[in-house]
Amino acid sequence: MQIFLYQSPSGYCYNSDTIFLYQFIKEFKLKGNILDIGTGVGVLASLVTKNFKVKTYAVEKQKKMYSFAKKNFEINRLDINLTHSDFQSYTPQIQFDYIVSNPPFYKVDRHESPNISKNIARYEKHLPLELLINKTSKLLKARGYFIFCYDAWQLESVISGLKRANLRVEFIKFVHPKANKEAKIVMIAARKSSSARCKVLPPLIVFDSNNNYTSEAKEAFNIANTYSIKAEFEES
Repeated sequence: MQIFLYQSPSGYCYNSDTIFLYQFIKEFKLKGNILDIGTGVGVLASLVTKNFKVKTYAVEKQKKMYSFAKKNFEINRLDINLTHSDFQSYTPQIQFDYIVSNPPFYKVDRHESPNISKNIARYEKHLPLELLINKTSKLLKARGYFIFCYDAWQLESVISGLKRANLRVEFIKFVHPKANKEAKIVMIAARKSSSARCKVLPPLIVFDSNNNYTSEAKEAFNIANTYSIKAEFEES
């Protein structure tokens, strides 16, 4: 079934990273309590709730994004516990079986966006990696999974941070724009208190030599089946 998603024409819009991340997440046959950190307009939270028998929670710090997520959950008739809060201040009364996220992960550079919504969604300074990992570990049940994507260039810091927080990388998949280009994104499934060995899955190649989407990329979009609607409305 298709998911309709309102987005701001002027703010940050979800991209293919989130769609590819969902394709990675869905292989874990989700169940129990799920948390989506930095839900934005609610893409990941909507997809996991629509397609799995789970109880979904979502947290979003930007009021505008929170309002869009609230509207999107309503129009898609999804029962999702949505909280307007910075993740650092988020205090749920439960622990989670799965925590998922497409967090901000870029380092600040000279191309930093002046648009505050895009800035918060993109740059790691708004949700530092160490804070993200440490709090996630505390909110996970024993043997729970943290499934997320991050900047491939920062993989060493990600893995060492996960290890310090008692989260072991069990699965890893790189996303390459083309077969002859280096990976830009890495998708990781880390498990709390795990002793399993890490499995490096075949990479996802986004475009072929003719700049067309590969079959795997097309499959990800077809599976997600989202429809974006650009519109502004009064925040609630």
